Amino acid sequence: MSKSAKRSSRILFVGNSFTARNDLPALIAQLASARGVTTEHALLSIGGASLRTHWNKGEAKATIERGKFDYVVLQEQSTLPIKNASRMRENVLLFDQVIRAAGAKTVLYMTWARKHMPEKQKVITEAYESIGREIGALVAPVGRVWWRFIADHDSPALHDKDQSHPTLAGSYLAACVFLVTLFGESPLGIDTPLKGLKQSYFS
Repeated sequence: MSKSAKRSSRILFVGNSFTARNDLPALIAQLASARGVTTEHALLSIGGASLRTHWNKGEAKATIERGKFDYVVLQEQSTLPIKNASRMRENVLLFDQVIRAAGAKTVLYMTWARKHMPEKQKVITEAYESIGREIGALVAPVGRVWWRFIADHDSPALHDKDQSHPTLAGSYLAACVFLVTLFGESPLGIDTPLKGLKQSYFS
């Protein structure tokens, strides 16, 4: 996104613990603030949920319709792109119709493969990029960036001990990717007052 992007944004996040862990929306807001972008954010999270779970519950749809958001970030259940990409596509299409009708922009949060299954990242990446191209959505390529980082750095660990969820460093890297995707801003040079993290890890 160009530097002419709005300097204030309202963002709704719809997902599960991959978004809620370490309060990813707040990390994104913190980085955005350092670049002069004001954000308001809301999070709808259900542990282990797919987008279809959120759709069937109805709260996400209602929130989108009344929320006057600029962006709605959709995070699919982490293994569904591998197990059933067509189902994921259906889920995203359902939400995209409502998001467009509400005057917002769909953003897809590409997640990462489990630590012991790095070969699955290609499948996840293609699932997100394919539907992203189809509907003209923004895709935050977090999973792709994760594995590039892992290939070049031995630490810090991005996967938590369960080999699935993000550590604080993993969530911070995800926030950096969102900063670039949503606002066209680089995270390099931003002070990182987060316990256990050093800016040099990400530069």
